[in-house]
Amino acid sequence: MTLATTQGLPAASGDPFPDIAGLRIVRRTHWGRWLAASAIIAVLAWIGAAFAQGQIEWAYVGRFLTVPSILAGVVNTLTMSLLAMALGIVLGVVFAIMRMSPNPVLRSVSVGYAWFFRGTPVILQLLLWFNLALIFPTLGIPGLFSVRTVEVMTPFVAALLGLGINQGAYTSEVVRAGLISVDQGQYEAAQSIGMTRLQSLKRIIIPQAMRVVIPPLGNEFIGMIKLTSLASVIQYSEVLHNAQNIYYANSRVIELLIVAAIWYLAIVSVLTPLQMLLERYFARGAARGR
Repeated sequence: MTLATTQGLPAASGDPFPDIAGLRIVRRTHWGRWLAASAIIAVLAWIGAAFAQGQIEWAYVGRFLTVPSILAGVVNTLTMSLLAMALGIVLGVVFAIMRMSPNPVLRSVSVGYAWFFRGTPVILQLLLWFNLALIFPTLGIPGLFSVRTVEVMTPFVAALLGLGINQGAYTSEVVRAGLISVDQGQYEAAQSIGMTRLQSLKRIIIPQAMRVVIPPLGNEFIGMIKLTSLASVIQYSEVLHNAQNIYYANSRVIELLIVAAIWYLAIVSVLTPLQMLLERYFARGAARGR
C-alpha cells in the first residue's frame, strides 16, 4: 500500500507531525506480476495449441488408457516401487546406524556403500545385475547346492536389486540426517537409564527422527515411481515398457507416451496427499508441524 495526498493540508503550527486525515490509501499496481502472468498464460496457450493441432490422435489415447497390457504395467510399476523402496529403507536404516557406529570397520563399509551406489548411474547398476551371469555363472554353496545365475536373475529380480540397493544408499543419508537432528542429550539420557544403543535407537531416537526423515523419504518414494521406468532396458514389464511394446506394433508413439504420462501423473497425484498426511502425523506436537 502507498499513501497519496488528495489535498494539501499544512501541519499545525508547532506540531511536529503532519495531518494525515486528508490522505487516501491507493493500492499499488504490480506490473511485474501482470507481465509474468501474461507470459506464462501465453506459453501455456501455445503449448496447448501445439498439442491440439499436432498429429495426435486423442481417440487412441482414450482407447489404450485402460487396455490390459497398460494396466498390468501399472500394477508392476507399483509393485516394484513398493518392494524396492522397502528394501531401500531397510538397507538405509542399517547403513545409517553403521555410519554412526564407533566401530571404524562398520563406518568404512557404510561410507564405501554410499560412495559406490550413489556414484554410478542407476541404469548401469540395472545392467550389471541383469548380466551378473557373465561374472558368476552359478550361485550357491559349493558342494551343497548351486543354481544357474540366468535362472535366478530375472528382469524382476535384477530390477528389484538394482533399484532397491541404489535407493538404500540415498536413504542411509536421509536416515543419518534424521538421527543427527535428535539432540545429543537424548542419547545420554537413554544411556543414563541403562538402555543399550539399539534400545535407545528403537524407543527414543528413531521415533523423534521420523519427523525429519519422512518428508525427504516421501519424495524418494515418489521418485522411485518414476525411476522404475529405467527397468524397461532390462525388459521388466512396467508401464513404459508395455507402452513401448504397443507403439512398436501400431506406430502410435506419442499417443502411447501420453498414456504412460497420464498414469505416472495419476499415481503421483494419489501419493502426494498421502505423504502430506504422513508428515502431519509424525509432526504432531511440533510447532513447525502445525
